[in-house]
Amino acid sequence: MSAQEIAANAPQNLEALRDALPDFAKDIRLNLSAVIKEDPGSALALNQVHGIALASAYATRNPLLVAAIAGETASTLSPEEVNAAKAAATIMAMSNIYYRSTYMTGDDEIGRLPAGLRMNVIGNPGIDKITFELYALAVSAINGCSACIAAHNKTVQDHGVSKVGVQHSFRIAAVLNAAAQALSI
Repeated sequence: MSAQEIAANAPQNLEALRDALPDFAKDIRLNLSAVIKEDPGSALALNQVHGIALASAYATRNPLLVAAIAGETASTLSPEEVNAAKAAATIMAMSNIYYRSTYMTGDDEIGRLPAGLRMNVIGNPGIDKITFELYALAVSAINGCSACIAAHNKTVQDHGVSKVGVQHSFRIAAVLNAAAQALSI
């Protein structure tokens, strides 16, 4: 199927995405509605939740999921927030591989070497720094980089994000990753 055919058949919002999920993913259908909304207990604003969801969707690389989450979040996210979600998925695709790999060598000397990779967007993401860090945290969870998860977790918590807010970010990433899996089977 071509990219144009995928785009033409892609769900354009959360309800359509839920309907597109197969019966074996009923739990994921139910979880989608629960995680992609504002949760007063997490203290994350709706635009943060939606940005985390969009960055997570991009990280899954599933065009159906990306189209649905982009459609769902279009009225909430500013162009700068959409761009930051794309930037978080992209920069963490590089950073997660690099830092996960240096950690997995078990060689502290390799881990102390300068990365030598440009990562300017992390310092200047075009949106609130902590919101971008939440995007990066969720993407790092999808990509499985413990070093990046630890670093972004520390940053967001040091700046007032609660443990429940961190958990909400992980829940969003987990459910969207599972949705991408279900859509790919």
